[in-house]
Amino acid sequence: MLITILATIVVLGVLILVHELGHFVTAKLADIAVPRFSIGLGPKLWGFRRGETEYVISWLPLGGYVKMAGMEEMEPIEGKADRSETTGVAGASDVGLLTEGDGRARPGPRDFESKSLPVRMVVISAGVLMNLLFAVVVFAAGALIWGVEQEPEATIPALTAEELPPGTESLLAVPRGARVVEAGGETIENWGDLRDALILASPGPLTLRFDAAAPVTIEVPANDTARSRLILALNPDRPPVIGQVVDGLPADKAGLLPGDRILAVAGEPVDSWQALVAAVRARPGEVTDLTIERGGRVLDVRVTPEPEEISTDGEGKETIGRIGAAPFVPRDRPGPVGALGHGVARTWDTAKIIVGFLGDLITGNASPRSLGGPILIGQLSGEVARAGIEAFLGFMALFSVNLAVLNLLPIPVLDGGHLLFLVIEAVRGRALSYEQRVRFTQVGFVIVLAIMVWAIANDVLRLFGI
Repeated sequence: MLITILATIVVLGVLILVHELGHFVTAKLADIAVPRFSIGLGPKLWGFRRGETEYVISWLPLGGYVKMAGMEEMEPIEGKADRSETTGVAGASDVGLLTEGDGRARPGPRDFESKSLPVRMVVISAGVLMNLLFAVVVFAAGALIWGVEQEPEATIPALTAEELPPGTESLLAVPRGARVVEAGGETIENWGDLRDALILASPGPLTLRFDAAAPVTIEVPANDTARSRLILALNPDRPPVIGQVVDGLPADKAGLLPGDRILAVAGEPVDSWQALVAAVRARPGEVTDLTIERGGRVLDVRVTPEPEEISTDGEGKETIGRIGAAPFVPRDRPGPVGALGHGVARTWDTAKIIVGFLGDLITGNASPRSLGGPILIGQLSGEVARAGIEAFLGFMALFSVNLAVLNLLPIPVLDGGHLLFLVIEAVRGRALSYEQRVRFTQVGFVIVLAIMVWAIANDVLRLFGI
């Protein structure tokens, strides 16, 4: 529990700080007055003042804000404060933040509204850009430190009907080892291409073509659990060699080490990582004997897979076993330029996946139950923290891209809404009136609040297995 709490604080704190620094630094460079820089929302917990800016940590760790002079449209949501302060709001995570105005008919020289349209657009966009830059840097650093996983060929593994979700049974006719060369008209060069194609594909028919087999058409599931099941089933065959052991989970407690090759589970030989996973999943809570090869010696190890309840394709639940081990995956070691290119590519691919998910939500192809809130973020933060620093940093980078994309939604109160106001100003040749901005901002606040309530409700339902 302590690890989960600390991991959540680090994830939210760092990413909020990164985002707000983008607004803060560009506002300062543009000579916009910034009376307050806050990590968190609500009443001040702790803070100090340096120059004109008060730096504070607030009670609710669900966002942050940079108060900038001259953004009065947020005032009706927050209410007025001491007029000795000149304040405003900007930021992709500035949902529900207070903004104070002094009622001036004309902006002062250091007000946000007094700056040129391009400068204001840069200041509003800076938080999102910082989140994206953070992801690029983290992905690139990971490539330099740990290398880049080599993507195997997209070959079809041995499949069983139990592994596949409904609508994909035609894959059983494809011989093991057949290489996927095309999915939905897109060329497939490796497993990464196929995985991304399955993630981004709209629910419905998808034709797969192979180098040495007849093409098949499958129904891509709309349900996230079923789609994940399909992707897991199609993972290319990997040898049953352990590459990573998660601290505190059954594999670690049993003394398994990276490099161990699993030869048999409960006396049954396994020849692939998928076979190992299937055998472990079928034994939740059961004391299980593993035969392993380590350094040329054959050893017997006893492990008890930890039970885990997961959702099935329908409304039910299934209990599976897991031991907390990941397969060995060969890695490439790029130089600085190659690592930077990898960082950019990973960030772009992640953004495409998130945009595709949002599109499916809007069209109804994805369930609103897929949305998660702070409880889910905390759970995931704890899980990846236990998996090691590489997994934890990768999760932070993914979440940073997620924040960037979501905060570009054209909803007033978010960065995307502020940018929309500026685009309208550019097209019309004049800004929306103060009253119009207030009305739109109030509507945007209600929309964002409703989304937050829905996401938190989903979190609570998941906790109770509903």
